[in-house]
Amino acid sequence: MSWIGLDILALVLSFGVTAGLGFVLIPWLHKLKFGQTILDIGPAWHKKKQGTPTMGGILFGAGILAAFAVTLLTDKLTGGDILAGEYPVPVEIRSKILSGVLMALGFGVIGFADDYIKVVKKRNLGLTILQKTVAQVLVMGAYLLSLYLSMNGKPYMFIPFVGNVDMGVFFWIFGVCVIYAAINAVNFTDGIDGLCSSVTLSAAAAFAVIAVLREKFGVSLLAACLAGGCAGFLVWDHNPAKVFMGDTGSMFLGGMVVALAYALDCPLILLPVGIIYVIEGMSDVIQIGYFKLTHGKRIFKMAPIHHHFEMSGWSEKKIVAVFTCVNLIGGAAGVALMYFG
Repeated sequence: MSWIGLDILALVLSFGVTAGLGFVLIPWLHKLKFGQTILDIGPAWHKKKQGTPTMGGILFGAGILAAFAVTLLTDKLTGGDILAGEYPVPVEIRSKILSGVLMALGFGVIGFADDYIKVVKKRNLGLTILQKTVAQVLVMGAYLLSLYLSMNGKPYMFIPFVGNVDMGVFFWIFGVCVIYAAINAVNFTDGIDGLCSSVTLSAAAAFAVIAVLREKFGVSLLAACLAGGCAGFLVWDHNPAKVFMGDTGSMFLGGMVVALAYALDCPLILLPVGIIYVIEGMSDVIQIGYFKLTHGKRIFKMAPIHHHFEMSGWSEKKIVAVFTCVNLIGGAAGVALMYFG
């Protein structure tokens, strides 16, 4: 089967499994009373969302992984090897893709533990900052080690208009900073109905195009799985949401976008392709920093920045539409950079 056929199969399967699971999982979450607790620090009108089931990231987590596995099996049975493709070092690209999927799953497990503590143990803050950070560092360390070994101890990064650059020891420092920032920025983006899944869908589309341009069809396959899962989740997550993805979902999605960027050898491409993640994360950092420096003053009405627009009178649907369009423009810029660079 051609890579186009496999990508379409992956997209459809991921969408179908994710959307279909909602009919089973959402009523089950309701029955278990796994409802979201809305904190008083958020916009007052969010209180009406109290009790909406969370941990919905299980839907697209299962959909993406199932579609990826079934598509790979189909490819194998038809005599293909899409994970390797025409790449000069098949072991390297295969390792990058598979270890990336495992990393995303690891972050999803951390998010699930956080959600479980919030919902079942009734501790609104979930895991402590130290517990979450330690768990994230362990997952990051294992992932970066797998990348380092797959590149035979000579880690590099592709930079548009420059080429492959030897990272040396900076590979580890850069990797921890980028992954930690990306995971938490994606988490910040999950604040209103449909926002994180819509933005990630647009990012996945850009990653798929870049992967095809670079003839890394295994990466385009994974991006198609991600896009299908996000689209399937939007069936239930669009405003008014029937389920929230929770940290289970947002941390898994963070791991997926990081995995795709690294599989393309260019983690820097996260800056344009995930421009909304960058804006969301920076708005929170700027707000906290300014608050401390000025002893109580704020730049934004509320952070992350999507809440600022909410407080300014924008509807959730308008915020999702505008932010997704901005991220699509960033994605197009990312595609141009990788094509011309």
